[in-house]
Amino acid sequence: MAKSTPAVVALQRAGVSFTLHTYEYDPGDQRVGLQAAEALGVNPAEVFKTLMALVDGKPVCAIAPSDHEIHLKRLAAAAGGKAAKMMPPADAERTTGYRIGGISPFGQKRAVPVFLDETALAFPLIFLNGGQRGLQVRLAPQDIVRVLGATPVALV
Repeated sequence: MAKSTPAVVALQRAGVSFTLHTYEYDPGDQRVGLQAAEALGVNPAEVFKTLMALVDGKPVCAIAPSDHEIHLKRLAAAAGGKAAKMMPPADAERTTGYRIGGISPFGQKRAVPVFLDETALAFPLIFLNGGQRGLQVRLAPQDIVRVLGATPVALV
């Protein structure tokens, strides 16, 4: 597994302290974040998933705990819009440059507004996709806010 993804490079360039964690990715499992938590033996509330959505037709990135679903109305309100829907997988891949199951908020092809569920700030460190299926980065949630300009908000 390559560990030098655009996400890893972006984190290094930003001077973020992080650790890499790999696990055996199961392409048949639809719950990637929960699969990662189980494989890594960590609390699912500390493993966050990266979701790509459209708010009033414009792309946004939502980061939420893997053991919860986001409320699209909350995401729309946070982004100053009226309606939100999940981005079709092919569009998410084109927008980010990553494959589904390996989407990271860092190192995306195109910068979009990022919204981080506020529960992340309760943890000193969280896990997040590292830009490849089966690769997680563990970092301080404050670094997500600082580097991506992410807005902490209640999404779940």
